[in-house]
Amino acid sequence: MTYQDWGPQDITAPAKRELPGVPVERGMVLEDVQSGWVGAVTRVEKSGGMHVVALEDRRGKSRSFRLGFGFLLDGQPIRLLPPAPRKTAAAAGPQRTASGSVRVEGHRAQVAKASRIWVEGKHDAELVEKVWGDDLRIEGIVVEPLHGIDDLSGAVAAFQPGPDRRLGVLVDHLIEGSKESRIAQSVMSSPGAAGNVLIVGHPYVDVWQAIRPSVLGIEQWPAIPRGMDWKTGILAAFGWPHSSKEDIGLGWQKLLGAVRTYADLEASLLGRVEEVIDFLTAP
Repeated sequence: MTYQDWGPQDITAPAKRELPGVPVERGMVLEDVQSGWVGAVTRVEKSGGMHVVALEDRRGKSRSFRLGFGFLLDGQPIRLLPPAPRKTAAAAGPQRTASGSVRVEGHRAQVAKASRIWVEGKHDAELVEKVWGDDLRIEGIVVEPLHGIDDLSGAVAAFQPGPDRRLGVLVDHLIEGSKESRIAQSVMSSPGAAGNVLIVGHPYVDVWQAIRPSVLGIEQWPAIPRGMDWKTGILAAFGWPHSSKEDIGLGWQKLLGAVRTYADLEASLLGRVEEVIDFLTAP
């Protein structure tokens, strides 16, 4: 639907359309009719006596709009209202998965395909599962933790990738000149990798940093001194227990619990995961 489809009468006298009023809520995916901008609600603010909603698209870009008429929710025009004190009923129309896709009700997970997504560790796998799990089950794609990539070449050779057995690898700290980048280059030059293996990565030391700081109520992730274990340092900076593996596991669960949709993650991770999913599901 375009802005012109509404017509001048609809804009000046919206009550005649009897559009449903829907309170805005975080994570709701909306389309601004006039601009065509589609994004998830990341925040609602009051500015100059009016409510303004910020919509962030899947590339991590954000734009702000005034609440009211001119929005689509699940393809239907609505009047966007200020947030309700407590939401008591689900919004009409199809629900969305945490990744922003339309939820397919009643669809059984496919039998797992030969293709795989490999991530560096358990926490990476849990984060990918939380946001993209519904999509991956429909596609029949399994996520497996590697517990490090030092022997990635040997693992890929043992996997024996091919046209019907593709492999997508998500690597931490994949930046130019890093150990991880050298390992990735070596793997991609090995026989059978071209066209059948895709290695992508984010720039963060650990996948924890792919969670937007604002989701945790902080302006930025704490800086950890060189030589200190990064996760231990992060938990210490938060004032959380950090002396054992159990403490680190519990700390991660707190962080993971703050993630609800793709809008809670950095664009540099979102794009890479979706790139891998597209690679594995392409004909």
